[in-house]
Amino acid sequence: MNTGKKKISRSFQKWLSFLVIIAFLATTSFLWLFQTKLAQDNTIQLLELNISDVRNDIKDASDENLLELTAQIAGNLNEAEEITSEYLSELSRLYDVTEINCVNAEGIIVASTYRDFLNYDMSGGKQSAEFMVLLNGESEYVQSYQPVSYDASISRKYAGVVLENGGFVQVGYGFERFQRDIGKFVVGVTRNRHVGEGGCLIIADEKWNIVSDRNGNEGKTLGVTGIRIDMETVVPGQIFIADVYGESSYCMYKMQEGYTIVAVLPQGEAALSRNVAVCVTTAMQIVIFVTLFIMIFVLVKKLVVDNILKINDSLSAITEGHLDTVVDVRSHEEFAALSDDINSTVDALKRYISDAEARIDAELAFAKAIQHSAIPTMFPPYPNRKEFEVWACMHTAKEVGGDFYDFYFVDENTLAILIADVSGKGIPAALFMMQAKTLLKSYAESGMDVADVMTQANNKLCEGNAAGMFVTVWMGYLNTGTGEVTYANAGHNPPLIRHSDGSVTYIKSRPGLVLAGMEGICYRSNTVRLKPGDLLYLYTDGVTEAVNMGNDLYGEKRLLAALECNADADVRMVCESVKADVDAFAGEALQFDDITMLALRYTPFAEEKE
Repeated sequence: MNTGKKKISRSFQKWLSFLVIIAFLATTSFLWLFQTKLAQDNTIQLLELNISDVRNDIKDASDENLLELTAQIAGNLNEAEEITSEYLSELSRLYDVTEINCVNAEGIIVASTYRDFLNYDMSGGKQSAEFMVLLNGESEYVQSYQPVSYDASISRKYAGVVLENGGFVQVGYGFERFQRDIGKFVVGVTRNRHVGEGGCLIIADEKWNIVSDRNGNEGKTLGVTGIRIDMETVVPGQIFIADVYGESSYCMYKMQEGYTIVAVLPQGEAALSRNVAVCVTTAMQIVIFVTLFIMIFVLVKKLVVDNILKINDSLSAITEGHLDTVVDVRSHEEFAALSDDINSTVDALKRYISDAEARIDAELAFAKAIQHSAIPTMFPPYPNRKEFEVWACMHTAKEVGGDFYDFYFVDENTLAILIADVSGKGIPAALFMMQAKTLLKSYAESGMDVADVMTQANNKLCEGNAAGMFVTVWMGYLNTGTGEVTYANAGHNPPLIRHSDGSVTYIKSRPGLVLAGMEGICYRSNTVRLKPGDLLYLYTDGVTEAVNMGNDLYGEKRLLAALECNADADVRMVCESVKADVDAFAGEALQFDDITMLALRYTPFAEEKE
């Protein structure tokens, strides 16, 4: 019967053509991006390799030259009847070096061209201590050209050689002498080198004058090549683009012995391999996609494909829980009848699920009310106590969670504060949370110190823990008179202190094992003293492990920055601002873990100010 419906074969032909084109464009785009990234990586490796070769050549030549000078000076000292500073000064002028130090077998400078260095212990400085290897079996040692420790504006290169009568001689010279000695080598080191086919290597001195260039620009400033290096924005080893001799090129520079070595590769040459690979692969893709299109169309042009795919997509959405999905495939009578049958079945299923959800929601709401009634929610909790301010909040990822916080007085001047995170979520975690909270408070109010509270609670929670649950806890006792906090940590995140001057630091101490992790564990206590105005901030890992749509963690650094940005906020504003910052970071990403925070500010003089 002719119902006036269009033929599936024509629809299939049109849509298959569209999909083939989209697939071709997508694969070609991916190939282009992949080959571009590959070409860039190859360029970086090529530039780094050429720079490394030149750096090694310059260093080897420099080391060899300075060691030769040092060995000659050592020969003079071995033959000298007496080594004095005056004699060293004569050798310094004779060999045209900047500095000579004679060091005895104990590492003490006994003679020097710089009298201020006499009796200096070579092991006392980071740079000088490197030469102590000459007293431990090495016969010679060369240091890289670098700023001297006593004046960063002066750069020198040092070498040392062991003396026959014990100790060693240390010789240093500056960049001018270094240039005279190995200048000819540096000038020629890049003339016969090239990067790739059309690239080059350029060496400039400390004043940006070219000392080696394949194009013969020695003596001119580096700017004539078109390269301008801003060392504040372009770091050594980082690739950048410049027009070198009129051609856009990839460039990279590194420093060696006071010289700047620049490697250059034209962009056109770097992209050549990418262009060839993309052209060849694209031609092959065209043949493959055209052949595939013809084969598929001939094979299934009379089959019902698109409508089946539409129905399958709808059914997939339904099976994933999207029960509001409506199957509406009506291009043919058979699919229209099938759509109606599926929709009727889903409507019946939705009614059953709705009834079950209503019952579960009521039970979870009751459980949530019980859980929240077990933790302090009235703030300020102790209006007559002016020594501190406290505020806390808990945002569960589900209707009920496993986080909790608590605070209470164990005696007139000792306030117990704690925050905890039970493994897992939902009803099991909430039940375990209630048990842990009750045990901790019971032991604390019995007069135990905080470490014993943790130890006893751990042993009790391990009993009959067939589910293998555990809880991380940070618990502390605040002496409201002195500000001293005695605390113990059972595998929990380290708290932070926002000091009265606005700085924020983590309380770093080695945490113990989580509670209910292993029976017989003994916990130890630590102390930290809060100064007037200091704020102690406790939190669970729902804060630092919050993720955004890119699956990036919020992290401890961002948390510390959030507290630093609120240096004057009170305890409530601290918690609310952190929660707002976490929400802004997460964006549309769902909260997957409970977020609990507690802030306590030590204000022992609040009553006097009032």
